[in-house]
Amino acid sequence: MHADQHGHWPISTDLIGLRRHLYRYMSQVGLVGTRRDDLLLAANEAVINVLEHGDAVGSVSVWHDEADLVVDVVDDAGRLTSDQADRRRPAPGSVRGFGLWLMGRLCDEFTIRQSGGRSHVRLRMRLHATPGTG
Repeated sequence: MHADQHGHWPISTDLIGLRRHLYRYMSQVGLVGTRRDDLLLAANEAVINVLEHGDAVGSVSVWHDEADLVVDVVDDAGRLTSDQADRRRPAPGSVRGFGLWLMGRLCDEFTIRQSGGRSHVRLRMRLHATPGTG
């Protein structure tokens, strides 16, 4: 695959279908095993945030270059802000609030930015893990 090839899908409640698309893409470009599973889980959490806390309108894009695979999740409601990316682990006994914290723990890069009234969540994983990164 060339760096200009990518995937793009609207967010819907079909999470199984979206995970299937992302899984195939990740596998085809060489992100496999635990790192693929971690990025897939983080992307799923980002999409669930759009469905639960946004207006359920947005998109998911995935692309790669020689070094990294990137998943961008755009929420048209734009409620997430960059300061929410530095999330602490929820308190013991909490049943909610783990999504953003988990994204930050699972990915090599997790950022949130605002642009054009939208929130952009970026999840990046190096294609070739360095020692100590799984």
